[in-house]
Amino acid sequence: MLFMEELTILIVEDEQKIANTLKKGLTENGYQVDVAFDGLIGERMFLANQYDLIILDINLPGINGYELCRIIRNKNQQVPVIMLTALSTMNDKLEGFDAGSDDYLIKPFEFKELLVRIRALLKRTQHQQLPTGNILRINDLEMNLDTKEVKRNSHVISLTAKEFQLLEYMMRNKNRVVSRADIAVNVWDIDFDTKTNVIDVYVNYLRNKIDKQFPDKLIHTQIGMGYVLKEY
Repeated sequence: MLFMEELTILIVEDEQKIANTLKKGLTENGYQVDVAFDGLIGERMFLANQYDLIILDINLPGINGYELCRIIRNKNQQVPVIMLTALSTMNDKLEGFDAGSDDYLIKPFEFKELLVRIRALLKRTQHQQLPTGNILRINDLEMNLDTKEVKRNSHVISLTAKEFQLLEYMMRNKNRVVSRADIAVNVWDIDFDTKTNVIDVYVNYLRNKIDKQFPDKLIHTQIGMGYVLKEY
């Protein structure tokens, strides 16, 4: 069993049986765990404490998980958020990622799978805290890793948390083709169902924001292989 050093997780879940089961399992794996049974209490606990990861249900009393995730992202761009919900449509998932979640797990689920996702997110977060250089650039596109600001040709581009993570990964791998599997592992932290088109949807979101208004295109599709952010 891998025990973590004083890592604290907030669970916001109104089904007490599920919340208590999660707390027990995570505590046994070495995490400190707080539980809120509605969205408003979850908001207050988030604002009052420092958490290393947050697990959110969506259908919560008070305020729902989407709204709470947006509040969290307005205050903290770094803390990993996993949405744990019975809502399983593609639109539900996209809304969750648009709200700023890092991962989306559908109930019912295997606890071991949740644990794998938690460890992957925490590992990535710790890696991101290592010195890596504050500015990424490719041609006239610039990403400031400290302020989370993206500009192209001096125009500020507004990105969601997941769009930012995807663009950062592509910029760190500029001029190299990255497959959908590469993106799934490095941006979403776990292999995606091959039937889902979430990655393609998010690449298109980036295209609309990064390339659409500019004559020179940076994001290119390599048919059958993946995508590449290419200098011109």
